[in-house]
Amino acid sequence: MPAEHALYWLWGVWYASWLISLFWAGKPAVHVQFQSHIAYQFVTMASLVLLFGPPLARQSPLRLWTVSDDFGWFLFALTAAAFAFAWWARLTMGRLWSGYVSRLADHRIVDSGPFAIVRHPIYSAIIFAAFLLTVELGTAPALAGAALFALAFWLKARVEERFLRAELGAEPYDAYRRRVPMLVPFGRKSA
Repeated sequence: MPAEHALYWLWGVWYASWLISLFWAGKPAVHVQFQSHIAYQFVTMASLVLLFGPPLARQSPLRLWTVSDDFGWFLFALTAAAFAFAWWARLTMGRLWSGYVSRLADHRIVDSGPFAIVRHPIYSAIIFAAFLLTVELGTAPALAGAALFALAFWLKARVEERFLRAELGAEPYDAYRRRVPMLVPFGRKSA
C-alpha cells in the first residue's frame, strides 16, 4: 500500500475512533450559541473539501511537489504521533470533553498533560496532521485546505476561549492563558 493511501486510512480510523468517543463525552450544562459555530463550521467544511477532495486535484498544474514513498511513511509516522497527541488530550479531559463548545456541570480548567503544552492540543494535533497530509499530497488545493483547517480551528479556539473565560471566570482563565500558548507549543502566550 502506498503511504498516501495509508495516510487516508489513518485519518479514517482516527475519525471513526473520535466519533465513537462521543459515547463517553460528558453532558453539557451550557452550550455556546449556535451562531458562534457557523463561521468555523463553514471554514471547516471548505477545508475538508480542499484537503480530501477529488483526486483530479493531484494532477498538474495543481501539483506543487512530490515526495518519495519512504518520506510518505515518515509523514505517516508523524501523523500517527499527532493523532496520539490528540487522544492523549482527549483522555486527559475525560468526561469534561464535548464535541461542541460547552461547559459541563463540574467543568474546570484542565492544565495538565498536553494542556500544559498548548491550550488546545486537540486542535493543534489536527492542524499538524492536516499539514502533514498536505506535504504528502503536494497540491495547491491541499495546501489551501490545510490553511483553512488552521483558520477554522483558530476561530473555534477563539470562540471556546471567550466562552470558557465567561463561564469559568476571567481571572483563572487569564492566568492559564498567560502560562500556556494557544495552539503552537512554545508560541506566544496571551496577555
